[in-house]
Amino acid sequence: MMVLLIDYGMGNIGSIRRALEECGADVCVSNSPDDLKNAERIVLPGVGSFADGIKNLKKYCWIERIRQEVLENRIPILGICLGMQLLATHGQENGNNEGLDLIQGDVVRMVSTDANERIPHIGWNNVFRKHEHPLFENIQDGTDFYFVHSYHFIPERNADILAVTPYCGSFVSAIYRNNILGVQFHPEKSIPMGFQLLKNFLYKI
Repeated sequence: MMVLLIDYGMGNIGSIRRALEECGADVCVSNSPDDLKNAERIVLPGVGSFADGIKNLKKYCWIERIRQEVLENRIPILGICLGMQLLATHGQENGNNEGLDLIQGDVVRMVSTDANERIPHIGWNNVFRKHEHPLFENIQDGTDFYFVHSYHFIPERNADILAVTPYCGSFVSAIYRNNILGVQFHPEKSIPMGFQLLKNFLYKI
């Protein structure tokens, strides 16, 4: 399984690469959109701000090529953390910025509803499915995954919500539409179930 891991200067490439390789993937880390033509799966990682992320995707000419491979050629894509947020239509971090618009919605700052809820949201938290989906096969509902984020994705359509997490009320922690998937948490840091999720993306989607 050839996985293209997009390197656009937004961090955590090494840990995700190692996790994917441990799950059996043949990983190509690339900063060249031309390598998309050989991809069977695409992973869009990322740590940092929405504004910087989309700026770097534009700088390296990724945006239209990603949209072409995902929407026209139906190559499965998994966005992780910032990568999930960049799948949105707009993001409000450091200004109002256009995203990849692969799943329509907005990325906004989290608002605490409890004095004990700190932002950024850092640490382990439960992920509860809204729908059964192959991405969560062999993963118990309510499993803990590891999060680090201050912003969250609000999809336009409830049908695009795959899972939610109880924090700041409740936020969307996984999204999906056809071959487009995103998780707000870090599967590469969420051993062992994060690795199960990566295997599901590789072999079940």
